[in-house]
Parts: sequence; structure tokens; C-alpha cells
Amino acid sequence: MIVGIDLGTTNSLISYFEDGQAKIIPNRLGDNLTPSVVSIDDDGTVYVGKTAKERMLTHPEQTASVFKRSMGTGKIFSFGKHRFGAEELASLVLKYLKADAEAYLGEEIREAVISVPAYFNDAQRKATKKAGELAGFFVERIVSEPTAAAIAYGMDKRESESKFLVFDLGGGTFDVSILELFENIMEVRAVAGDNYLGGEDFTEIVEQMFLREHDIDISTLDEKTRVHIRKQAECAKLELSEKKKTLMSCKIKDKPFDYEISLNDFEDACQVLLTKIKRPIERSLRDAGVKMKDIDEVVLVGGATKLPTVRRFVSKLFGRLPNVDINPDEVVAIGAATQAAMKERNEAVKEVILTDVCPFTLGTSVCVTRADGIEEAGHYMPIIERNSVIPISRKVTLYTARDNQDKILVKILQGESRHADDNLYLGELTISVPPAPQGREPVEVTYTYDVNSLLEVEVEVVSTKSRKRIVIKNENLDMTDEEIDARFKELAALKIHPKDQEENKLLLLRGERMYEETTGDTRKMIEYKLELFEGALNKYDKVKIKETKEELESYLDYVEESEE
Repeated sequence: MIVGIDLGTTNSLISYFEDGQAKIIPNRLGDNLTPSVVSIDDDGTVYVGKTAKERMLTHPEQTASVFKRSMGTGKIFSFGKHRFGAEELASLVLKYLKADAEAYLGEEIREAVISVPAYFNDAQRKATKKAGELAGFFVERIVSEPTAAAIAYGMDKRESESKFLVFDLGGGTFDVSILELFENIMEVRAVAGDNYLGGEDFTEIVEQMFLREHDIDISTLDEKTRVHIRKQAECAKLELSEKKKTLMSCKIKDKPFDYEISLNDFEDACQVLLTKIKRPIERSLRDAGVKMKDIDEVVLVGGATKLPTVRRFVSKLFGRLPNVDINPDEVVAIGAATQAAMKERNEAVKEVILTDVCPFTLGTSVCVTRADGIEEAGHYMPIIERNSVIPISRKVTLYTARDNQDKILVKILQGESRHADDNLYLGELTISVPPAPQGREPVEVTYTYDVNSLLEVEVEVVSTKSRKRIVIKNENLDMTDEEIDARFKELAALKIHPKDQEENKLLLLRGERMYEETTGDTRKMIEYKLELFEGALNKYDKVKIKETKEELESYLDYVEESEE
């Protein structure tokens, strides 16, 4: 059996598929939610979940939470003499879930589909996969949380073409994803988010309001007192979900401190967070090329979306009530279990064609000529843009930067900064070129990115046809070199530009011919529609290609019929 896991910042869940539906597996305490908290005592005894969360109040120095935010960063958490990385702590939570699931189901579980925020970069996804394998799972598939949510809501079963926005605000991360159902394919059009924004930040707002009210400098307090204040702030935040006012009470150095907080004051203080939430929404809409009015449905995911403040904000922003038919805490785990059932080819589940996007831009470092004529190295050149549907292949032509240059170094980078050094270094490839004057010797660089986080970079010297290739893969990916080669042979067709596909070439040639044969407004309109079609081809946008192709064909047919 393959299980689905939502490895969350605040809580984690494990699920399975049975009798035609996904079900949450309760933990040993009978709860569906297991707090993502780990505590380790001096003897090395490990506590996970609710017990660890309770122990945090008395032993904060031996307890860690919110470590999901540090996945893939190399950050080390110290527990006295014990030291752990974020993925190792995550593996302890996953091991706990695995043991509970095996006890509940009465069988050994070897494989899991684990969800991650759509905005997780390659290092964070690798860390998540490693955490699963450290816990004893075979993890072949990582699923993006919004994709899992879309599956859980059955959006893939809609009959008409439609666009959805998944608003995923968890304990520590925020994702917004735009998905489109198009010809029975569920396609992720754009993702954006903030890996350091979530329900914990709303709790911190309450905490800061309390500290300001009593003019308390938290740096003067011991760790145990800080944890106590944080817990009371969390309780106050949750009470404001049901009441207009609440009383937050804390004991600091044996002295009681009370603070009455109103919902209006809390919402005013949250405006800075709501502004931060709005930015990724706007960015994802811009990247997807759609407007808010184009979104057919907004789905809320993540425990923090249960806050009335958040729900009112989303309703006001989109001018409609969001869909909350499934418990926001459980929807991702349900989707992950359904994805696991698809992977098992469960007869009760119709396999859905899902596409994902590359969440970060992939590119290389180049030398450019500035406006003042000075040549400057270290500029970032995007090759595969963020939010490109994967699998994908892109080719660019680069030239030698100086006279008699005999080698070209292609640095493989991931990120969004225009400065190459500010992006994530993935690898490099060096190829020899014939010495020639500056800018005379071209090389073609092809990036091909796959759903398994495989990146193939190929460099070919145009004049000599010499070629070099490197594959950058997830270090925990269980694929042999032969399997990887076979995979990229399957993707060979992707390396053909849409312009080079026979039917598109034929339409472009037809359009060019009719442009030459016509005059006046008709010629201008043909030129306009040709430019739209070529623009869609250059962006590899399947929806726009289909749309502009039909428009161009229709107009050319109309012109020819009018001449008869």
C-alpha cells in the first residue's frame, strides 16, 4: 500500500485510499492531526507530536517546532548534546506517522507520496524526500500541496474548462496556485508564495500586541516564559475566531498580566500580513496571464484559513465566498492519498493527467554590454522561466565573449535575481570552442527539465558539432543512469520548438504568403494575428497556441472565401 502524507509546518497527517475514498489515519492518541513538534531529553528519548508540544512548555530548550521552514537550508537544531538537521527532525515525525499507520492498518507500509508547498525549491524538495527515506519510506513522488488540494476537491472531474485558485495558508508557509482544467488535463498555470508566512505570524501579532501593551522586552525573559506567552497568544488568536473580544492572561516572574484584545484591533494589526499575502496572489495572476474575474473558484487550504480575518480578506479580494467544503486541515492529505491511489492504478480512481510547473527560473551566467559600452560579466540569463509547465525544453544561442576564447563555461543556476551570484548554483559544464574573434563562435545551450526534478543541460558547438551533456538530479532519486537516459529519450520531442512542428510551420507559411498577397487593413490584420501566434509559440503556451492558431486559421479562411 502507498500512503499519502501532508508534512506540515504546524501539524502533519497520514492517509490512505480504501473503498473508493481517501481516509485520514488517526494517530495513537486518536487524533487526525499530529503536531510537527519533536522533543529530545538528556537520555536521548524522542517525543513526537502532542507529547512533544506539551513538553515544550517545560523543556523549550529540548524541543523544536516550525522546522519545516528550515528544510534544505542546512540549519542545525541543538538539544543539549544532540544536534539535528531539519530533515532529520521531519523524519522523526514521519517515522511516528508510519508506526501509527502500520498499527492501524495492520500491515507494513513501504512507500509514501509526500506533499510539499508548491513554492519549495529544489533543495527543499530534496530535503523532504530525504526525510521520508530516513523514516523508512520509499518516496518516488512528491506532490505539490495545491495540486493535492485540487485532486481532493475533484476539480479534475469537472466537465467544462475552468480556472481555480488554491489559497494555501498553513502554519508556516503560504502558497497560491492557479490551476486550469483544459481538455481533461489539470494544468498548474502559476505558483507563488512565501515560505516564511503562515498562521504562526498571526500568533506573533497577538504576542507583540500583548508585549507592547505592558511594555515588556521579550529579550529579558527566559525561554520558558517566552513559550508560555506564545501559547497564550495562540489561544487568544483562536478565541478571536469565535468571539469579538478575548482576555489574554500570562504570569511573568510570578506577576499576573492581563490584556483584553478586540477583534477589530487584531484585524487592524494584521493588515501588514494581509498585504504580504496579497503580493503572491497578484504575482501568480500576472504570471498566469489571468485576472481575478477570470477565476471560477477559490479554494481555501491550510489551518490558518479558518481564521475569520483571512476568510473575510479572501472574500473581499475576489468578490465571492471561497470553497471550504473539505476541512482545510485535511484536504492536502486526502489529495495525497488519492494521488497514491493513482500511482497504484487503483481501479476506483480514474488516473488524472496532471501537469506541474517549474517554481523557480533556471538559467546561466552571461557577459553583457552595458549602455555605456562597458562589458560586464555575472549577469543572469533565464532559460526556463518560472511557472513554465513541465516537462519542458528550451534552447538559447550564446557566443564567445572575447577574442580567441577557446572554452565556454556554462554555470547552471536557479533563482530570480538578475545577478548570477545571487542565485542557487546547481552545477557547471565546460566545452572547448575554436579560437575566433569575439562573438563569432556560437554554442547552443539546451535545458530540459522533467517532473522528477531531473535537469539535463546540453551544449553544442555549432561549427564543430561537438557536444557535452550533464544531468543534475535529485541526489535521492532512485533512478539508474540507464533509466535517466531512457527518460530523456522519451522527452526528445520536447526539444523541437513548436514553430518546427509541421502543422504550425504550414500555417505560418500560409500566413506569410497571404500577407504578401494582400494589402491595406487585411494585410495589417494578418500581420497582427501572425504575431499573436508566433508569440504563443515562443512562450510554449499550449492554451494560447490553440487559441491564436484557431484565430489565425479562421481569419485566413475568411480572407480566402471573400476573394472567391
